[in-house]
Amino acid sequence: MAEFKDRDLHLVKKALAIAVLAVERQPGPLQSGSDQADMKVLLERLIENDVELAHYARSARIAVTGEPD
Repeated sequence: MAEFKDRDLHLVKKALAIAVLAVERQPGPLQSGSDQADMKVLLERLIENDVELAHYARSARIAVTGEPD
């Protein structure tokens, strides 16, 4: 398995957070619940604490919706 660090790790975390939010926003049958669940687990394994999680969740909201909160 690839190992990510520094900027690469940051980009992987941000991409996962954006993907989770994007899948959440898909209606009905277009939403892949299993992919979303797996991405959430992977993101939780990469995130060190709740503060960092909040940072990536906010970044994802800005990227997907254009709104910070």
